[in-house]
Amino acid sequence: MPEKINILNYINGELFPSVSGNYFENSNPATGEHYSVVPDSDAADVAQAVVAAEAAFPAWSTCGAEQRSKILNTIADLLEKNLEAFALAETTDTGKPLQLARTVDIPRAISNFRFFASGILHFASESHHTEGVAINYTLRQPLGVVGCISPWNLPLYLFTWKIAPALATGCTVVAKPSEVTPMTAFLLAKICMEAGLPAGVLNIVQGFGNKVGQAICEYPAVKAISFTGGTETGKQIAATAAPQFKKLSLELGGKNPNIIFADCDFDAMLETTVRSSFSNQGQICLCGSRILIQTSLYAKFKKAFVEKTKQLRVGDPLDATTNLGAVVSKSHFEKIMRYISAAEQEDGKILTGGKRAMINGRCKDGYFIEPTIIETSDVNCKINQEEVFGPVVSLIPFSNEEEALQIANSTSYGLASTIWTQDITRAMRMAQKIQTGIVWINCWMMRDLRTPFGGMKNSGVGREGGWEALRFFTEPKNVCIKY
Repeated sequence: MPEKINILNYINGELFPSVSGNYFENSNPATGEHYSVVPDSDAADVAQAVVAAEAAFPAWSTCGAEQRSKILNTIADLLEKNLEAFALAETTDTGKPLQLARTVDIPRAISNFRFFASGILHFASESHHTEGVAINYTLRQPLGVVGCISPWNLPLYLFTWKIAPALATGCTVVAKPSEVTPMTAFLLAKICMEAGLPAGVLNIVQGFGNKVGQAICEYPAVKAISFTGGTETGKQIAATAAPQFKKLSLELGGKNPNIIFADCDFDAMLETTVRSSFSNQGQICLCGSRILIQTSLYAKFKKAFVEKTKQLRVGDPLDATTNLGAVVSKSHFEKIMRYISAAEQEDGKILTGGKRAMINGRCKDGYFIEPTIIETSDVNCKINQEEVFGPVVSLIPFSNEEEALQIANSTSYGLASTIWTQDITRAMRMAQKIQTGIVWINCWMMRDLRTPFGGMKNSGVGREGGWEALRFFTEPKNVCIKY
């Protein structure tokens, strides 16, 4: 068995073990093998990171947007140069197909750095002229030290989605990647050292949320928290941060409706719906986990969707023919299987899947689940109300636009939705009335980094992405000049 990789914290420009010297083992979910040891950090490590970030802030915040842009672009260049190594690391951490990491996750992380490196050079402040009296303008200044806490499903993509705009604005960062997927953040630390990022500007503290994440949220010098993850954790972060009046951006769970009307472009809809249901083993907060189908199209859709889903190949993530890899961990595997069992108990009918996928060879002990379609009759059952976050979707028939909206808005979540119809008037009505922060019409996952990203209800508060992210990491100050 190969020697385990020793992952380290990145604090003040150097790599360190945890202060306590404690560590925990991390597994490859596709094989079940422990492949790395991770620092079991705590408040002492966070304190070191915050001190380093505070010391680095004055120089970094005043070095100028052009200098920060240059360094972020250098990081992007090095990521691009090492794309294959990062893709393999992400596959090893998450169990997702290597091809997905290679073509989507890592390129999007590179795009994050490039977008914000450019965006900070074009970020404009508002001004208002009171004719004959004064000029008011808004001066935007970096907040200071900020905390960025990212999830395991898209580890490098969402990690850079947070730290890139923070660094671009002149903030210094204490960041925590998921303890389940620590490897790409560790590799990024090495890239930052090579790129010449000044010591203390970015600090990466590995470890568990109840130790590292909580300490970041509690530390008074941390002025803002950007978090992506589960809704329950988001509640805890809000409860900790609110009494200190920290700025918060919380991107939480989703139970996204995919609404299919009978007049849709059937072939385009079917191909995209398979992708939006099972990409990354369904472990994307934007996946359409509730598929609502107009009754007149229901039988045709069900037959075609089941056939297409059965053609998907679950297998070794390193195999180029694999469509679905492993889910991220044993505990997550068990959670998904409990939801499938609960759906059956609530009279859900499994049309395909529903079982552990058995893979031969090196992946015989991995955590693989067949892509699963469940036909349901109760919109309030668990599988239609709670976030499963796996390769499991439910089918729900509806008769008309009003019923579709009622079902779509029936959950406590409001992150994203997809609407399939050729009637643009209906699409516009639906987009206005559906309670989600993101609405895709006749497409899915089509993102423009300039647009805001976030949800409603229990899917979070605040917005990330584009100009919204640059605004989040800055403090507006009004300056009035009388003349």
